[in-house]
Amino acid sequence: MIEVRHLQKSFGAHPVLNDVSFRIENGESVVIIGRSGGGKSVLLKHLVGLLQPDSGEVLVDGENIGPMNERQLLRVRRKFGMVFQGAALFDSMTVAENVAFALRRDKVLTEGEITQRVAETLEMVDLPGTELKKPAELSGGMRKRVGLARAIIYEPQIVLYDEPTTGLDPIVSDSIDKLMMRVHERLKVTTVVVTHDMRTARRVGQRVLMLHDKKIYASGAPEAFFASQDPVVRQFVDGVADEKEILF
Repeated sequence: MIEVRHLQKSFGAHPVLNDVSFRIENGESVVIIGRSGGGKSVLLKHLVGLLQPDSGEVLVDGENIGPMNERQLLRVRRKFGMVFQGAALFDSMTVAENVAFALRRDKVLTEGEITQRVAETLEMVDLPGTELKKPAELSGGMRKRVGLARAIIYEPQIVLYDEPTTGLDPIVSDSIDKLMMRVHERLKVTTVVVTHDMRTARRVGQRVLMLHDKKIYASGAPEAFFASQDPVVRQFVDGVADEKEILF
């Protein structure tokens, strides 16, 4: 479903991604981990064509999106749903209006059909009856669920999650993990999760990719990955800083 070939990206004289290559199969759930500022979000933006590589290719469902114009990219982006780190809801809109935003923009369904689809999607993310609430009335975990509902309401083929459990307590994070797993299983979507949360990485990913030193440093099934004795992998997984990295 997604293939990245020898991707290179720099901002000015600052290289961010260097010869990044990987494949994600249709229906697979993949977690991308790595240090802050290591290029994970930059990589996600390449997958949907928000950034263009300096060299290399990004293929979505067999199509190289690099040479595409904006109209062609819009067609490809319809295959994606995106769950942002901060939920990115419209504060002035109700939950229902946020979730239905893409459907109303497309002007394909009737208002009755949209209302029914919104209710069904909110039920899927365990938020029935919240249609008339505003984002300010919701907890952080509820806002993340609304963001997920908005991402999946038009039935995308691929869902991207950018730090889905950041800022949530362990219990709410657990519920979000279970929800991502449920959505992946029920909708059969290809899932890509960027996270610092090792519990999320263990549970949600069928495969883990570690971005380190501007490239894919390690990959594997969670059981093998988290049992790795590679010192770079172990340092990140165990959360141990080098002495020189300790700030006073």
